[in-house]
Amino acid sequence: WPVKPIRIVVTFPPGGLTDAYARMYAEQLTASLGVPAFVENKPGGGAIIGIDAVAKSPPDGYTLLMTTSGTVWQNRVLYTKLPYNLDKDLTPIAVFPSGPLVVGVSEKVPARNMREFIEFAKSNTTSMGTYAPGSYPHMVADQTNRSEGTKILSVHYRGESPMWVDVASGQVQIAIGSYQAFNTVAGRGVRPIGVTGPYRSPKLLDVPTLVEQGIPGTLVGLEGGLPLMAPAGTPETVLKLLSNVVVEGANTERAAKLRETFAIPNKPKNLAETRREWARDVPVWIKVAVDLGVKLD
Repeated sequence: WPVKPIRIVVTFPPGGLTDAYARMYAEQLTASLGVPAFVENKPGGGAIIGIDAVAKSPPDGYTLLMTTSGTVWQNRVLYTKLPYNLDKDLTPIAVFPSGPLVVGVSEKVPARNMREFIEFAKSNTTSMGTYAPGSYPHMVADQTNRSEGTKILSVHYRGESPMWVDVASGQVQIAIGSYQAFNTVAGRGVRPIGVTGPYRSPKLLDVPTLVEQGIPGTLVGLEGGLPLMAPAGTPETVLKLLSNVVVEGANTERAAKLRETFAIPNKPKNLAETRREWARDVPVWIKVAVDLGVKLD
């Protein structure tokens, strides 16, 4: 192994962070293993279409999945029924870090921080752009509605690019997404009012985290990522080889430049560390989804 091309299924359209990581990793696989590796974008269905394709593929290391953490961590409770079992049908190889996500609002909105936006939303019709049902921004909108009494409507897009375009035009009042995607519209109709996770964005050091702003709830302090996964039953030797390419590739100039572009300060971990963090973090994310009581079907 390997003796034939490796396919990486990405559950989002081209252009976002998930796709950028997948294409970089495909190049690294090709260079390291000597067989072609390519990306196949399979967006739609809240990532279910792409995940299902990989979950039902042979466990031979030739079909891999790249998606967002929420789609493989929280979807097991967000959907009453899925065509696959997220506990049994897939296994993690690595989690590519996504760094702090940017909370951006239309410049037509007067809010300068999240608390001001919440007050604005209490007396105005507002909508939150999300890059998929059940994604991080969808959960934040739902949590805000429950805790603050707002009625923020979640508007789901197929990826980040069209989402931020609509924020810039004022069709959507707020969105949450990667720094790089946000930066394409920064200063052109969109401004940042916060970032998610436990630390500030290296590119937006003057923008406080939602935790610093006193926004309640476990969710706003969590840091997600972009899992690379394989069908369960893939041989351990193959998983280790795939993981090694991730770890070695993270030290290349290309990877450093990608992280710098997307304002991501940390690197993916090896297979053993990934499994330890997976066992620690996934129950926390699942509990957040259970506590919110969101259902997507």
